[in-house]
Amino acid sequence: MQRTIGIIGGGQLGLMIAEQAHLLGARCVALDPSADAPAFRVCDDHIVAAFDDAAALEELCRRSDVVTYEFENVPGELLVDLERRYNIKQGFRPLFDSQDRLREKDNARANGLRTVEYAAADDEASLDAAVAKIGCPCVVKTRTLGYDGHGQVVVRGEADMERARALLPAPLIVEQFMPFDYEASAIVVADDEREICFPVGRNIHKDGILDLCIVPCADGGMAERIADESRAFMRRCGYRGILAIEYFVRGDEIYFNEMAPRPHNSGHYTIEGCTTNQFRELCRFLLGMPLEEPRLVAPTVMKNILGCDLGAAERIAEQRLPGVYVHIYGKSVCRPLRKMGHITFVGMTPERYSAEWPDKFAR
Repeated sequence: MQRTIGIIGGGQLGLMIAEQAHLLGARCVALDPSADAPAFRVCDDHIVAAFDDAAALEELCRRSDVVTYEFENVPGELLVDLERRYNIKQGFRPLFDSQDRLREKDNARANGLRTVEYAAADDEASLDAAVAKIGCPCVVKTRTLGYDGHGQVVVRGEADMERARALLPAPLIVEQFMPFDYEASAIVVADDEREICFPVGRNIHKDGILDLCIVPCADGGMAERIADESRAFMRRCGYRGILAIEYFVRGDEIYFNEMAPRPHNSGHYTIEGCTTNQFRELCRFLLGMPLEEPRLVAPTVMKNILGCDLGAAERIAEQRLPGVYVHIYGKSVCRPLRKMGHITFVGMTPERYSAEWPDKFAR
């Protein structure tokens, strides 16, 4: 009998989950507050409702054999209740651990990963004390809901404290500023038998938003170390399903930055760049199928397409160049810094990309 995967969220991640689910013979139903959510175009069924609509979430679960989520900010108290009665296979724990940066850092340390120094702050007095303890430069972040550089301030001295205090009354975390060599990300999928890790990517950001992911990320065994630490972290935490982990790399030291229990922007290269991809392996986990060990097809560069890059990406798509795969998400509203698609260049080195491609885009 054909099984149905329920997806909380209908963005581009939900769209790509549904595409891979169909290739494995499954149906999909997604819930999203936007009537024109990208995933709705490919799902077999959908529900238009707010993410905190308890009745709608229950209806999604009722229509599904197994349920997943494509973003972190699912209301926790609702999901905990639903997990008791429906098959939310990843469970609430990885979502709960990732929803608060303080809890996330504490959990990382408790399960064997190194972090930068950090301290909590809940009001002006504790914020001042935390900055004094960590020292400048440091980064002040909201503990919840921040993304793509939003909800954070770099504090280099007293002149920056006014902007940091403006983040209150939200609960905050103050983190040591890390002058890292590069950021890397690992995508791990685990079931009851094993943990697989996709080739580790090197991430390059512009204005706090991921711009490029380069695979392989580094030589000298660093990628293998990151993969091993990521798999071990999954085992220690008892997580199942998919987890993306971002790290800072400085010399031969690896520092946990943050994690997300869902497919990740930095893993989009896996669709064409690997023998299997992050969305397919998540679906295999959800459907109770054995996981496949991924292998890199060739050196790959993934370019994030924001609204300011969309016209260029559409022109590149029309050229149908070999080894160049353009994904446009079909969002109805285009804003300059909104994620509108991505391009994967298979068989591309970072040196060749730098020589041939940057001037094609606005940023």
